[in-house]
Amino acid sequence: MTRAPKENQLSVVIAPRRELCLDFANTLAWRGSEPDESLHNFADLRAWCESNGLPSDAFDQHNRGSPKQREQVAAIFRRAIELRETVYRLFYAIAQRRPVEDRDIAALNIALQRAPARVVLAHANQRLGWCIEQDGRSAGALLAPVLWSAADLLVGPDTARVRHCSNDKCGWLFFDESKNRSRRWCSMQACGNRAKARRHYLRNKAP
Repeated sequence: MTRAPKENQLSVVIAPRRELCLDFANTLAWRGSEPDESLHNFADLRAWCESNGLPSDAFDQHNRGSPKQREQVAAIFRRAIELRETVYRLFYAIAQRRPVEDRDIAALNIALQRAPARVVLAHANQRLGWCIEQDGRSAGALLAPVLWSAADLLVGPDTARVRHCSNDKCGWLFFDESKNRSRRWCSMQACGNRAKARRHYLRNKAP
């Protein structure tokens, strides 16, 4: 007799990178011009999670099967995008040195309440991580490390290092690691070089 797959699985999650929440917010690029979406469907979302070390095995059974399961997948994906936009608004406000909106804090709090709790430590790949119960039916479970990253960054001492790219067409968020906190671009190879080329063009064009 074959056992039905469990709805909940235990996973060990290594503490997320501090910038993980910003990376998730940046899955929509060029917000100030022609938005470039990286997450078109649940498969894209799962691929992003796997590439960033977020366990997603509990979601295997929901990526196929009955119409009800497909509806659950669609709902999880929509909720994940809503959470991404909440995270973006929170940290864009911080980067702009503006107060965060109460509604966005409330939305993040609700997501954190529904996400697995960080209570018990366990070994994983020669390191310690959080042993969590991963529910395969919610965006909060899938994105728990993103939510933890956002909460830890919001209440931590380094919020002043959160920046947004000075290229208004870009809109990416990043964490400023420079000693004098003077970084302006998401990347010198991308927006920084574009700005330099633009200044050079304007100088040469001037009479």
